Amino acid sequence: MSAAAGVPIVINARTDVFQAAEVPADRKLVETVRRGNAYLEAGADCVFVPFLYDAPAIGALARELAGPLNILAVPSAPPLAELRRLGVRRVSLGSGPMRAAMGRVRRIARELKAGGNYTSFTEDAIPYAEMQQLFEAR
Repeated sequence: MSAAAGVPIVINARTDVFQAAEVPADRKLVETVRRGNAYLEAGADCVFVPFLYDAPAIGALARELAGPLNILAVPSAPPLAELRRLGVRRVSLGSGPMRAAMGRVRRIARELKAGGNYTSFTEDAIPYAEMQQLFEAR
């Protein structure tokens, strides 16, 4: 918690070892554990390891890190129930929801340009009244 502002924060220390070409494949797990535990010792609340989708490696990291493990949710990642079973404590969506929304915007633009209709503009749209409730001041 930020003592000055009284606002709770989470320091999610990111290490991209599994994407790093300079770290040999047989050293990636050991290096991730080394870096993650160093971050935790320095005050991080959890360790974010994107680009890791192998269940046995995820389980090993969850056991060897001295704090919570955060994994990036992508189609090639294990499902949430398996991640939970492996010991993952936080799953990030990253840019996925934004990219999905932009995919819909692209579809809408193509549809309007090609045929001038609005079908994809209204599919799955949240009703206006519900959006008002979601963003209502509390």
